[in-house]
Amino acid sequence: MAEFQWWLLLLGLVVGGGIVAVVYLDGARREQDIEDAELPAEATWISERLSERGHGVDAATVERVLLEHRSYRLEPPPDRLQPVVGPPRGSMEGPGGRSLDEVGG
Repeated sequence: MAEFQWWLLLLGLVVGGGIVAVVYLDGARREQDIEDAELPAEATWISERLSERGHGVDAATVERVLLEHRSYRLEPPPDRLQPVVGPPRGSMEGPGGRSLDEVGG
């Protein structure tokens, strides 16, 4: 009877682990992956996208919102969420008298 090939077992485990790692790999960027130097470019990109959809927001405002969002994400989670009371969805009008839902907001 042939001798058991331990190296084949080890190779199979390594290859199997590599396949599992690739399958579960998440390539999405997270906030901690985005450097501070990239923030103005991200703000400009978002501003341009919003302008294309009829929501004119300047890049400086978007950058400030992104910075505040980062600060918010560093805080501990709230004990309890308070409901936000605002206008019903679709009641605000966008360009041409269309609701923001129709415009893409």
